[in-house]
Amino acid sequence: MTDSFVHLHVHTEYSMLDGAAKVGALFGEVERLGMPAVAMTDHGNMYGSAEFYRRSKQSGVKPIIGIESYLAPGSRYHKKPVFWGQASQRGSDEYGEGGDVSGAGAYTHMTMLARTATGLRNLFRLSSLASFQGYYRKPRMDRELIAEYADGVMATTGCPSGEVQTRLRLGQHEAALRAASDYRDIFGKENFFLELMDHGLTIERSVREGLLDIAKRLELPLLATNDSHYVTVDQAESHSALLCVQAGKTLDDPNRFKLDGDGYYLKSAAEMRDYWDKEVPGAASNTLLVAERVESYDSVFSEVDRMPRFPLLEGETEDDLLRADVEKYAPTRFPNGLTAEYKERIEIELGVISNMGFPGYFLVVGDLVRWARSQKIAVGPGRGSATGSLVAYILQITDLDPIEHKLIFERFLNPERISPPDIDLDFDERRRGEVMRYTVDKWGEENVAQVITFGTIKTKAAIKDAARVIHGQAGFGIADRISKALPPPIAAKDIPLSGIFDPAHERYAEASEV
Repeated sequence: MTDSFVHLHVHTEYSMLDGAAKVGALFGEVERLGMPAVAMTDHGNMYGSAEFYRRSKQSGVKPIIGIESYLAPGSRYHKKPVFWGQASQRGSDEYGEGGDVSGAGAYTHMTMLARTATGLRNLFRLSSLASFQGYYRKPRMDRELIAEYADGVMATTGCPSGEVQTRLRLGQHEAALRAASDYRDIFGKENFFLELMDHGLTIERSVREGLLDIAKRLELPLLATNDSHYVTVDQAESHSALLCVQAGKTLDDPNRFKLDGDGYYLKSAAEMRDYWDKEVPGAASNTLLVAERVESYDSVFSEVDRMPRFPLLEGETEDDLLRADVEKYAPTRFPNGLTAEYKERIEIELGVISNMGFPGYFLVVGDLVRWARSQKIAVGPGRGSATGSLVAYILQITDLDPIEHKLIFERFLNPERISPPDIDLDFDERRRGEVMRYTVDKWGEENVAQVITFGTIKTKAAIKDAARVIHGQAGFGIADRISKALPPPIAAKDIPLSGIFDPAHERYAEASEV
């Protein structure tokens, strides 16, 4: 594999409205190119890590999980613009000179890669803390934070907006050297690389000699990368359209945001080596050394029982406590007592909940909902499959009697389909903060997390975005005609765009011609 190459600067679809590389397609292309590994380095987040890892297990390609992080030009707590050069240097000239701190003085860039499972956990911490503590236009880290969580992490100077490159463009060569030296000391000499790119940009070429000089003076390794934002070369135009969606521009707008230069795809090993082996011998080979040093992440993603545990008295079990709660609260739902049908249903549900290891979950959720009700906080009656649980009804988690409404418990918990329970709770949004505060105070800040969801671009939205980006104002009418020709959604799901052009798709015949 000495003539191979590993892409270590890759933006997937999780670089929101910037990266266009779908994870599955990315691995498919890496496999086709015969590369041994590939990295994921999305802008300021690690949202795609789990999908990236799981997809790697379906192939023989080693996953290298990382992040293209944003670094504050000073302290992460300083939330105002910082510039290092003169006012006249804030824009780079035709020779790539000048160009101050990016984001209008808010941040520089750095590529970080998890070398070990510990390093991956540290990157997760860094990514989260950058949002919690350093957010200013983007989630930002700083030297202090990085130094605290550098164990198991490899890093590079990043793209042309990195700190070292920015200093070099401003003519501040000693400051660039000090910055590189600082990060060498933080990560370790063998874990910090000077990153080289070439997409035909003057701002890349103008700093190369400076990076080579620093590499020589500090004895740091050089690393060739390609700033990949999509998978194959033919996706360049589609990626440009995606950037227009992000910026609210059209492709005809001369002032739209676009990637200058070219080649922002997964180039083959031959393409990368043909250039870099001549320009900077060893820089391409170092990508293979980096990949070899990356260890398994299996322990991070292995299944762990994280079900909440309710406080117990000595000799007491969660099963005992859940049964006691059911007996305690049953009279509030059934003041005239329980019929044989209800008693049998309770026993069945308690048996399934116990065997699947979820009694603590019901105890925690029941306590939370009853507290909210006691504080006169409006709670929804319940939705989804959880309304099929009689135990949830008795514990006041839901307000629907599943037997009366003929709801099926097995849709919620089924011993033949092992999956954790999912109870959707609705609280009065005006007092949602009180519910969260109670949860944190009772169970500890380290045990409570908020979950996010991703909004994906559906078929009709994609058509409307594409029509606007290509045709401007006239695109709205075009998109409307196409949207009306689509088959109606089923269960709120549109036909995928690929299905419109695929005669083999089950709903292809339902579409109309425009």
